[in-house]
Amino acid sequence: MRDYYTITELTREFDISTRTIRFYEDEGLIAPIRRGRTRLFRNSDRTLLKMILRGKRLGFSIAEIREIMQMYKTPPGEAGQLRAIVKRVSQKRAELEQKRRDIDDLLAELDTAEEACLARMAELGIPTTS
Repeated sequence: MRDYYTITELTREFDISTRTIRFYEDEGLIAPIRRGRTRLFRNSDRTLLKMILRGKRLGFSIAEIREIMQMYKTPPGEAGQLRAIVKRVSQKRAELEQKRRDIDDLLAELDTAEEACLARMAELGIPTTS
C-alpha cells in the first residue's frame, strides 16, 4: 500500500478526468494534501474516490453521496450509513423498474402504430421497403 497517489495516477486508475477529481474536491468529498500546486492523495482519498464513483454508477446524486459519507463520520455511524444505502438502493431500484415498465409500454405502442401503418399501406397497395 502506498502513502500517496498523484492526480494523474488516479485518473488513469479510475478512467476519469482530472476535472472530475477536482470537482469532487471542490464539493468537499475528498481533501488531498497540497504541496505547492501538486495534489497528493492518501489511500483514504483513493478509497473515498472509489466509493464516490460507485455511488454515481448507482445513480446517486452528489448530495446523496455526501450525506451517506458524512453518516460514516458521525452518529449513527456505519450502521446508519448502511441503512441509508439500502433505503436509497431500494428507491433507485423502484425508479428503474418504473422506467422499464414505461419503456415496455412505449415499445408496445410503437409496435401497434407500426402494425397499423403497415396494414394501411397494404390496403392501399403501397410497397413496404425498409
